[in-house]
Amino acid sequence: MNRLKHAAGVALLASTLAGASMTALAADDVTLQLKWVTQGQFAGYYVAQDKGFYDEADLNVTIKPGGPDIAPPQVIVGGGADVIVDWMPSALASREKGVPLVNIAQPFARSGMMLTCLKETGITSPEDFRGRTLGVWFFGNEYPFLSWMSALGIPTEGGDDGITVLKQGFNVDPLLQKQADCISTMTYNEYWQVIDAGIAEDDLVVFKYEDQGVSTMEDGLYVLEENLQDEAFVDKMARFVAASMKGWEYARENPDEAADIVLENDASGAQTEKHQQRMVREINKLTEGSDGSLNVADYERTVQTLLSGGSDPVISKEPEGAWSAVVIEKALAM
Repeated sequence: MNRLKHAAGVALLASTLAGASMTALAADDVTLQLKWVTQGQFAGYYVAQDKGFYDEADLNVTIKPGGPDIAPPQVIVGGGADVIVDWMPSALASREKGVPLVNIAQPFARSGMMLTCLKETGITSPEDFRGRTLGVWFFGNEYPFLSWMSALGIPTEGGDDGITVLKQGFNVDPLLQKQADCISTMTYNEYWQVIDAGIAEDDLVVFKYEDQGVSTMEDGLYVLEENLQDEAFVDKMARFVAASMKGWEYARENPDEAADIVLENDASGAQTEKHQQRMVREINKLTEGSDGSLNVADYERTVQTLLSGGSDPVISKEPEGAWSAVVIEKALAM
């Protein structure tokens, strides 16, 4: 009898261990492609991974850093990611070109994009851009700028009445070396690089896209449209979004810890603690108040900004099906 009980106990233990093993194996793989290198801009995702929020959601998440030669839309269409972080202008332009990207969540509620100018240039308003050289990022980041200039009626082919566009690298050298009167900066990154280089804030003039009424949506989460027909994929993405938003909330509550987590994941070793702590705090201003839902009014403003490109708009017609609430609604219900 004891032998029977023992055998039953062994069988139960084996069954339990097998069940646990199956549960562990059941975690769904998710590959996230970031828009840029490992930095505080993506703190929420690294925090969600580090604090076990993805594990709790039965997800095995791989976070792939971006870089100057990595275009997230190309990565996802090539099968290298399940979901990407991208700016909406880039995503909508890609969609019109045949890459069916769909916004499933919008962790960033506000834009951090700016033009930063040296005060000594005498620039005090956008109208003063005429005849100047302005540094502009490309690789999809030029779309908000070009739409802004089109709305102002300022040509971008040079000349006294237009501006000369300097294809700006992802640094602030053109301003420091006075190759450009203004350069593209983000509130959480390049602006502070200018300050750290020794230029006082009082010696700068800043034009925030938000203040100019031409800001477009940044750092949304995008997937391929066809995948949203798969209920299992939608469920996986809902768990991913819910866990990611939990990571963003933790980052807002614990900015220094979040910065440390980012640094731990920075294989390049190029980031500094001071810069990342400051970046996380600035990023938190952009995600504050967001539950991951896309604000339809902000979406429509982005579309109209991109359509207002005169003879060369970023997109030529209003997109259809470019965003979906199916994932975020499920995520918010979890």
